[in-house]
Amino acid sequence: MALIAEATVDAYNEAEQRMGFYTMFEEHLCMPFEAVILGVSVVVERVDLADDDQIVAICRRGRSKQAVPILELPLPTPRPAGTEWIDAYRIWARPR
Repeated sequence: MALIAEATVDAYNEAEQRMGFYTMFEEHLCMPFEAVILGVSVVVERVDLADDDQIVAICRRGRSKQAVPILELPLPTPRPAGTEWIDAYRIWARPR
């Protein structure tokens, strides 16, 4: 897939490839956007790297914030611009 190749073009290992996707999310994913997680509406404010190197979506509801792994983030309909990068990351992250 072309998006995977673009995100990982200069990466030499898995951590660098993940950072490539993180960069693409920051550049192309239109945020903030609303999503529904376990029946609760939240605002996806940004993406971040967790201590365990997972890419997470920082979600807010009122004053509460929660980091949700981007691989588990339910995407809304209609989908915000740039979510094709999440699709590409999900393909890349599948067990090989």
